[in-house]
Amino acid sequence: MSQNPSNPHVPGKSDRFSGGKLGHGRELDVAPGKIGVSPEEYPALPDEVMSNPLAGRLDPRRWFAAPANRFEIEIGCGKGTFILNVAKENPHTNFLGIEWEGAFYAYTADRVRRAALGNVRLLHADAVAFLKWRCPNEIVNTIHLYYSDPWPKSKHHKNRVVQDKFLEQAWRALAPGGELRIVTDHDEYWAWMETFFARWTDATHAPGGRVFSRELFVAPEWVGEGQVVATNYEKKMCGETKKPHATVLRKS
Repeated sequence: MSQNPSNPHVPGKSDRFSGGKLGHGRELDVAPGKIGVSPEEYPALPDEVMSNPLAGRLDPRRWFAAPANRFEIEIGCGKGTFILNVAKENPHTNFLGIEWEGAFYAYTADRVRRAALGNVRLLHADAVAFLKWRCPNEIVNTIHLYYSDPWPKSKHHKNRVVQDKFLEQAWRALAPGGELRIVTDHDEYWAWMETFFARWTDATHAPGGRVFSRELFVAPEWVGEGQVVATNYEKKMCGETKKPHATVLRKS
């Protein structure tokens, strides 16, 4: 996937989906609207970030009509099933969905626009880089990370989302008492995560004294029987023979 050479943390022009079909051959509604975050709202990182890491920070809550509302982020929206459902159930919470894949970003934007949801915005970007370079301290109430790519080959493990650099930025971005909610169906990736969870929930070993408490993951009331978060992937891939792993890390 190409990247913008002036800003390696934002997808390049060739990744921006310009129209067409996805799924059942339905034409996508990619007309301009208030769903996708615009380049004006999300400009390229300034050159001074090399000397001042805070130079690129912005407040994503201002992208919403009611910026004072509770603010949650979903990392990796896929086809948008979770963010549509949770936004409908929580109309007074603002949801920012961050999706790297251009086709899925466009597909989810189409669904959100057709559903006329005013509390959802979508950003076509690298979510981990967004947290590091853009997101201010302690503004996010919940971060949702569901069925992220397990990158099963050892040489690709460096691409996995859950590792120290991500947990550090998630902890910083979360408000006190905020939650990082994680679900995966990949056993080996879960075992990998557990090594990081153990360190980040132990006050004697947590990097820089940044500590999470670990809690039981309770499925939202609106999901179907046997489901955890009812994403499109979960509905297709998980069932009686494949149970997902789930946890909640709460910022202490």
